Amino acid sequence: MPIHRRALLSAGALALACASAGAQTPPPPPAWPVKPLRLVVPYPPGGSSDIIARAISQPLSEVLKQPVVVENKPGANGNLGADFVAKAAPDGYTLLLCDVGALAISPSVYTKLPFDPSKDLRGTTMLAYSPHMLVVHPSVPANNLKELIALSRTADLNFAVTATGSAPHLAGVALAAASGARWQYVPYKGGVTAIQDTMAGQTQVLMNGMLATLPHVQSGKLKVLGLSKGTRMPLLPNVPTIAEQGVPGFESGTWQGVLVPRGTPEAIVQRINSAFISVIRTPEIRSRLTGQGAEVVTMTPSEQDRFFEKERARWAGVVSAAQIRLD
Repeated sequence: MPIHRRALLSAGALALACASAGAQTPPPPPAWPVKPLRLVVPYPPGGSSDIIARAISQPLSEVLKQPVVVENKPGANGNLGADFVAKAAPDGYTLLLCDVGALAISPSVYTKLPFDPSKDLRGTTMLAYSPHMLVVHPSVPANNLKELIALSRTADLNFAVTATGSAPHLAGVALAAASGARWQYVPYKGGVTAIQDTMAGQTQVLMNGMLATLPHVQSGKLKVLGLSKGTRMPLLPNVPTIAEQGVPGFESGTWQGVLVPRGTPEAIVQRINSAFISVIRTPEIRSRLTGQGAEVVTMTPSEQDRFFEKERARWAGVVSAAQIRLD
């Protein structure tokens, strides 16, 4: 073969190899963020998710070099806000900060949910956990779970429900089933109004996240009877758990986490994970949340997705037994 032809063939082969290699090289990750982020809280202001969102929004803005705007979009036990995020563009600029456990309950409770949390949302990281507090109005003549159960069989007790089908609601249902307690459920549109009415004595019993409830216990406006945690908390060493008061293994609480629309690029998901974890783990934020009864708990995106599915299966049984269904 003439030398010049051999050279041309070699050059062609080299060009083909380079083109092939270039085709297999993944595109560079998109520049992110280049504009403000919306951090959607699907509940009214003042609840556990809202408290955490507002605690981390400014330091998160500093880490990401972009404004992080907290937006409350309450309704339908958090599902309106969650649906808004599920249908948003999967570009990392619209995020959902909510009670992940409550979100996992929705598919079992609602017959016509406008989105599928498992298919339309993707986890990025968990942020914090706080147990439910079992509290009563100070006038209620019960100082522990045993006395409350006995009282519930002779007196009319109204149990304030932060939202029908919410995690605190189902925790109350599970507690009643396990202990034999009796009470009437009074639904509200959020934890803040449920707390306010219990402090006013219009309802007598409440289960709610510790982060939002503890200040009212500390002020004496609510009386705590137990915590829905496996072990006692150093913050309240004299408050027994529900498990040690005759309901072995009882544990529930609020799990705040961040989710994005399914289809968000993996590179952005990982950067969201990294940014939120770096902020929530700072000594200042960790100390602030610990002092309010919340424990910093972080996860990888895949770990959060697995947690969601586990919670979904766990609460489906409680919903089925209680026959709770909403349109």
